Amino acid sequence: MNFNSLQFLLFLAIVLLLYWLLPHKFRWALLLVASYYFYMSWNPQLVFLILGTTAVSYGAGIAISRTQKKGWRRFWLVTALVVCLGVLVFFKYFDFLVGSVISFLNLFALHLDSFALNLILPVGISFYTFQTLSYVIDVYKGKFEAEYHFGYYALFVSYFPQLVAGPIERPGDLLPQLKEEHTFSGEDMAKGLRVMLYGFFLKCVVADYLGIYVNHVFGDLAAANSLSVLLAALLFVVQMFGDFAGYSYIATGVARMMGVHLTENFDRPYLSASYTEFFRRWHITLTRWFTDYVYIPLGGNRKGKARRILNTLIVFFLCGLWHGANWTYVLWGLYVALFINLEHLIKKPALAFCERHGLDPKNRLFLLFRRVVMWLTLILPSLTFRSQSLGQMGEVFTVLFTRFGSFEAAMSSLGITALSVPVIALAIAGMCLMWYFAAYDGEKDPPALLGAEEHTAYAQRISVYFYAILAVAVFWLFLLAGSDLSAFLYFQF
Repeated sequence: MNFNSLQFLLFLAIVLLLYWLLPHKFRWALLLVASYYFYMSWNPQLVFLILGTTAVSYGAGIAISRTQKKGWRRFWLVTALVVCLGVLVFFKYFDFLVGSVISFLNLFALHLDSFALNLILPVGISFYTFQTLSYVIDVYKGKFEAEYHFGYYALFVSYFPQLVAGPIERPGDLLPQLKEEHTFSGEDMAKGLRVMLYGFFLKCVVADYLGIYVNHVFGDLAAANSLSVLLAALLFVVQMFGDFAGYSYIATGVARMMGVHLTENFDRPYLSASYTEFFRRWHITLTRWFTDYVYIPLGGNRKGKARRILNTLIVFFLCGLWHGANWTYVLWGLYVALFINLEHLIKKPALAFCERHGLDPKNRLFLLFRRVVMWLTLILPSLTFRSQSLGQMGEVFTVLFTRFGSFEAAMSSLGITALSVPVIALAIAGMCLMWYFAAYDGEKDPPALLGAEEHTAYAQRISVYFYAILAVAVFWLFLLAGSDLSAFLYFQF
């Protein structure tokens, strides 16, 4: 059941109606049934995986809370980690690992036959596995008390708005909200609807539309040239934001209409002036998860430069692998780690250089320059991330660096016509401007176009008309959302 489907809209309307009609004590049961129905709409049999993972982590949490003996506490922690990660590795990485080993051994003329189980990848397994792990680890460290109500814990793991693609919630952030008695709020409903519609715009208008041109290039690399690959990379950067941020905003909006505040997952990442800043703004909950549960336990930046470099490489190697069972994702992670480490190494010398020459690192022109450089350095990892295999990645980079051609040939490869250019520009401009009226909450410093007071007054005057028109446009796009192109890309992770 895709978010961008009429089936989901009907499902959501029924859930919201029942949620606000039922007394508080029955709402958890409604949401749990709705969440499992939502998950089973993808594949009913796979519900036993999430149920089993939930049961193991629930039992481990209670067992840890009931003993003070370090040995037993560690035993239950390790048990939960082995089972939850074991399920993830088996279903997501078994074929990849076996295939990689066989390919490596064949380099030495062993001539082993390929072997694969061709398992169905459970939707959202990377996301809900990380939530169960964070729960057990937090209980073990004493940061969160074990939840004894199985229904509420199962709802925490399977809460349908963020089940299949995040945000990755911590037990201390989400569980208390699920147990809290919420009263109907017109403000929450309006805010949730605005944010949800913004997410639909990002997905259905921006991501799906730009994806058409990106797919043209990657679907026929023989007809592509370096310019078309370069433009496809830039469009893919925007497409990925529209696709994944779109899902996150829809999830946030749906939860907000129930009175639940999900963790912010994106904070205008393409305004970043460095990779370090970018990953503080992009997929915030995943970055926080790896920081707290991998980077810091490895020693973080407390054990010298060499150890920090190694820890960063390990974290982004795992982060790349988390995105998918493919070496292209691993290379993407290592590329990002390389740039982050370079930024750490040159940060102090760069600041010293600016101080000696009277330069202001926060100067607007200097920040603009850094943001442009940041965008340019996103081209190579975006091509790596988009490639389906190492072979295709090699072909893409061969075209990029060797096959120079005309502007007309590049536009033909992309499938862009004279009419497409203003439509692309309007879609991207709409993506930026709509943030003012949907995602901006007055708590952050507003962009330079409007001050906080001006923003509030202006948004109130036009929001009714703006979102009425947008709702019609999105509804129309839903009728066209019957192709594979409309599936959220992050569902495969």
